[in-house]
Amino acid sequence: MPFDDVKALKEFREETRDWLENNCPPSMRTPLKSDADVIWGGRGQRFANPDAKLWLERMGEKGWTAPEWPKEYGGGGLSKAETRVLNQELKRIKARPALWSFGIWMFGPALLEFGNEAQKQRFLPGIVKGETRWCQGYSEPGAGSDLASLQTKCEDKGDHYLINGQKVWTSYADQADWIFCLVRTNKETKHDGISFILFDMDTKGVTTRPIKLISGSSPFCETFFDDVEVPKDQLVGKVNAGWTIAKRLLQFERQSISASGFGATSAGAGALGLAEIALTHIGTDTSGKLADSDLRVRVAKHLMYDKAFGLSIQRGQEEAKTGSNGALTSIAKYCAAKLNQEKTELTVEALGTEGLGWDGPGFDRTALAHTRAMLRAKGNSIEGGTSEVNLNVLAKRVLGLRDHQ
Repeated sequence: MPFDDVKALKEFREETRDWLENNCPPSMRTPLKSDADVIWGGRGQRFANPDAKLWLERMGEKGWTAPEWPKEYGGGGLSKAETRVLNQELKRIKARPALWSFGIWMFGPALLEFGNEAQKQRFLPGIVKGETRWCQGYSEPGAGSDLASLQTKCEDKGDHYLINGQKVWTSYADQADWIFCLVRTNKETKHDGISFILFDMDTKGVTTRPIKLISGSSPFCETFFDDVEVPKDQLVGKVNAGWTIAKRLLQFERQSISASGFGATSAGAGALGLAEIALTHIGTDTSGKLADSDLRVRVAKHLMYDKAFGLSIQRGQEEAKTGSNGALTSIAKYCAAKLNQEKTELTVEALGTEGLGWDGPGFDRTALAHTRAMLRAKGNSIEGGTSEVNLNVLAKRVLGLRDHQ
């Protein structure tokens, strides 16, 4: 519909509101209590609450887990204006996300842009309905910030490809069904010797090993490929042309991280915001303000920056309609990491002695979740492109600075 079709948009809002009222279960309108409540989908999804399964099925069938994707691939086929209305109505009833998905945030948009028709028909509907959970095979032990130096080898064996190598920091690889993976198909050239390929994590020769973090959780994994055979029709794009796809996908990843604010990493930290937590645990002075004046100033500054960041993201999304902006995604990802780290640190400070707990009796479970979320947030400046790399992008593409010779 035209963006300025106010009447049609009003009708869509009313229809959306009615549908959500009839289809979003009451238990799905409450805050996430722990990471176990997050709906990732996939073959191994376990639903502690049957309402979560129902909510995913209904939203997936509607195509509203990926509202702007074309209907022919299972998406909602909505315009940006309609998607904005949908998100507003979901927020109004405090609905939980029906699906958290690397497939929706990163791989799907890249496949829509670079995949062939058969690949789109094969993989996209399963992503929308949460039937397939994807992980990202990018970083390697010797190829992190310098991703293009990756060495995972992919050999053409005539009727299939043979892959050998290792990936690291592969988020949820031990729980994923499929992987979108960067492999080396030409050793003679760096960037132009990389290809983008897909394969099932149950394929013979694929093994994973979780890496335990300081927070006590293990979202990241080491992933090993030993003589993994992959059908040739699972190569996306052309051989040795994967670096272009990889860069575009990284833009989608940084956009999703910026928009979500690393929400899935602290799902168990409760529903109260930073200001409410500070007021609850520190109290107010005689004028009704937060009693700790120093913390009050720092919390206020954080909230202002956070609001400004949200408005900047909205502006960036509008600007992106005219074309991709890699530098903008680097700005957004850098700021999102910094803001989330600052927020979790301020939260733990506001908790006082409650923020010193790790486990066991004597500590509130929500406070423990906040402490672990603060520790987990240390990785925000690494994942999705390190803060240092993103600052380098800004130095070159925005400020026009040259490399030091």
